[in-house]
Amino acid sequence: MKISVSYLKSAYEKKETLQKISQTSCDFLHVDLMDGIFAGEKNFTLETVKEDLKEYAKPLDIHLMIQNPQEEIASLSKLHPKYMTIPVEILEVEECIDLITNNHISVGLAVSPDTDVKKLLPYLDRISLILIMSVYPGKGGQEFLSQTIEKLKEVRKLLALTSNNILLSVDGGINNETISLVSPYVDMVVSGSYICLNENFEKQITSLRQ
Repeated sequence: MKISVSYLKSAYEKKETLQKISQTSCDFLHVDLMDGIFAGEKNFTLETVKEDLKEYAKPLDIHLMIQNPQEEIASLSKLHPKYMTIPVEILEVEECIDLITNNHISVGLAVSPDTDVKKLLPYLDRISLILIMSVYPGKGGQEFLSQTIEKLKEVRKLLALTSNNILLSVDGGINNETISLVSPYVDMVVSGSYICLNENFEKQITSLRQ
């Protein structure tokens, strides 16, 4: 089980939170960037993210909750993230996939709670990650939506239709209780509040792996 840690909500200042995450055994730093239009309130500027993460130790897993993310894709590609994920619901998915791929970054597609997973079908041969949102995009600290389990099962059936090796991830309300619900189906979990609102980040990460 891979662990990607979100720093959207933390008990510590951002700089200290990022440092604490870098010292853990997590696999990725999950970077949430919102525009205040597609989801939530605008949280970070491009320049702030690039400055904060320009020499970051952990591989980056960037999630763009943005209606028109072309500018952000081009700019954040300079950080050389492992994954860059866009919403499957936006209008210019193909264009954004091309832009991410042309920057030699693995493409992810995120699926919001009310979206049919069949919307992923046209893109299965072009992506490397599927991110199922188990909360509504926009805010950290939300409770896990129980309907997520059926959605994960549906995605597993879709993945059987392709020979492409796609990582299945889930984001939202992941903690030591909900991890048992999703672990039979996913390859990676994104966890934020459960880890970053506690003093010992590594202890929380270890509890998710068990």
